[in-house]
Amino acid sequence: MFNAMEQAPVGQPVLDINNIEVVYNKVVQVLRGLSLSVPSGQVVALLGSNGAGKSTTLKAISRLLSLENGELVKGQIAFNGQDIAQMAPQVLVRSGMSHVMEGRRVFEDLTVEENLVAATYALSHRRATRADFDLVYDYFPRLHERRKGLAGYLSGGEQQMLAIGRALLARPRLMLLDEPSLGLSPMLVENIFTIIARINREQDTAMLLVEQNASVALAIAHYGYIMETGKVMIDGTAEKLSQDPDVREFYLGVGGSGEARSFRDIKHYKRRKRWLS
Repeated sequence: MFNAMEQAPVGQPVLDINNIEVVYNKVVQVLRGLSLSVPSGQVVALLGSNGAGKSTTLKAISRLLSLENGELVKGQIAFNGQDIAQMAPQVLVRSGMSHVMEGRRVFEDLTVEENLVAATYALSHRRATRADFDLVYDYFPRLHERRKGLAGYLSGGEQQMLAIGRALLARPRLMLLDEPSLGLSPMLVENIFTIIARINREQDTAMLLVEQNASVALAIAHYGYIMETGKVMIDGTAEKLSQDPDVREFYLGVGGSGEARSFRDIKHYKRRKRWLS
């Protein structure tokens, strides 16, 4: 019989990743000594360009790498203080971890409410109640209005709401969010991120937020990491990253010459300049 994990001790990160390496097809290395942590009840942004390894990081955490012939070959991932490297994905869900994958991935031929009901089948350790559904509808009133309609006919923003709502049904302690702004209009992005911040604040749900829109991610995050080529290049509080001139130029689009450069190139140039001075 499944035994839920104990709550993490006060002061201990709900998620702690230490020096992990991930390969695909046994030869392609994607993560190279990645380390990060997510404190209990906080939003941590994981930023970077396409191909940096952000989505792979989330799949390593939620144990979905094997579905894409990926493998964690080095390092440790701890959730609630316990090593989860050998745990099945469904066990992690029952332990308090939810993963909202990129692309929403709703069941298009089911209604909104049937999508929510389907999400409850992973919760064999407890029975979802009407209060769980009401919680989702409280955060996403539009889903309540469309609850009898097919999910395939929802707009992109409504489907993103449904994807987050399914994850919220599990009352997670940690939510992994992969590109929630993808394909949405600026107004919908603002709406979705306002709700994400509200869930974090009111439910005390820790979040690891993968996002290419650095401005909106840092606006709700407490801390952030910036990745390139499978490793962290810089990290700090959201306020510190928002004020860093290199981050502002490359990720926030503030200032700069307009020439396409990587953050790694910027830091390399500055180090070289110091050496030669």
